[in-house]
Amino acid sequence: MKIAWGITGAGEKLVETFETMKNIKKKYKDIDIRVFMSKAGEQVVKYYGIAEKLEENFGKIWVEINSNSPFLAGQIQLGKYDFLLLAPCTSNTVAKISLRIGDTLLTNAAIMAQKSGVPVYIMPTDFKEGKTLTTLPNGEKLELTITKHDVEHVRRIKKMNNTHVFKTPEEIYEIIRNWKNIGKGGKKNEKIDKKIN
Repeated sequence: MKIAWGITGAGEKLVETFETMKNIKKKYKDIDIRVFMSKAGEQVVKYYGIAEKLEENFGKIWVEINSNSPFLAGQIQLGKYDFLLLAPCTSNTVAKISLRIGDTLLTNAAIMAQKSGVPVYIMPTDFKEGKTLTTLPNGEKLELTITKHDVEHVRRIKKMNNTHVFKTPEEIYEIIRNWKNIGKGGKKNEKIDKKIN
């Protein structure tokens, strides 16, 4: 199994997602995880102090130069990856996918995956309208306001072909188990989608 893991500029659940992916790599020796970061993603992993840990655990990290470099979209179209995982995913990236704006490495890859029938798994940071607390790198809490527009974009991508939306890093284990047990996704992915209101 070969997975393209895309890291956007979201700090919310970033460290937890890293720990999850590290554990999956250790547990499943037959899974090849390649890490791709947006320009903002590169900044955020440094800010949260996990840049070196990513390289230690996953080897070479590919960082966005433009929407087609590195050529992730083309590799996905050619079936080089079983699926694309965007986790965590900023409201900006979600909105661009929703509006079909493929002007970044990861939005272009997601849109091309959808068009090519390659599954895309997205863990958005913004699910529910209203106030939410996020944890900063120094451990302090920051209150954010999630707008109805942010939530609407999540609802829109959830309805798109070959796209599965989930809420927590722990659900990635379920995604992996489903792929290993069923192969190429399967009906159990519907269970993941139903968790999002």
